[in-house]
Amino acid sequence: MKYKFKTTKQKSAEMSRVHSTGGKDEVILRKMLWHKGIRYRINYKGLPGKPDIAITKYKIAVFIDGEFWHGYNWKVKRTRIKRNRDYWIPKIEKNMERDKKVTNELEAMGWTVLRFWSKKVLKNPEYYAELIRWYTRE
Repeated sequence: MKYKFKTTKQKSAEMSRVHSTGGKDEVILRKMLWHKGIRYRINYKGLPGKPDIAITKYKIAVFIDGEFWHGYNWKVKRTRIKRNRDYWIPKIEKNMERDKKVTNELEAMGWTVLRFWSKKVLKNPEYYAELIRWYTRE
């Protein structure tokens, strides 16, 4: 099968349709948590970084990070960015710095911060739901 490369305009249009909230990974994990009796807030604005899932009762902030946007395996992936490198590399590195800052702020406030990669959550959502549930045990 021959791969057809997208033009810059096509790729730009594709990237513009990526949303920051309500992704399939988040929805699946949230539904599992809800069925396990874990109540939460979505994109809680009262906390730094607006966690995807905030379990306020236990002070747990869950972030489900997209691999491209948050620099999964960055040393390798960084070299694979071919288009608009002057834009994407600083943008992703800034996202990574912001993630560290937000994690530190939340931990300083006494919150437990859990960060998961999106594709890993999609592959095994039950594992991540159980992991979160483990943190809710008093």
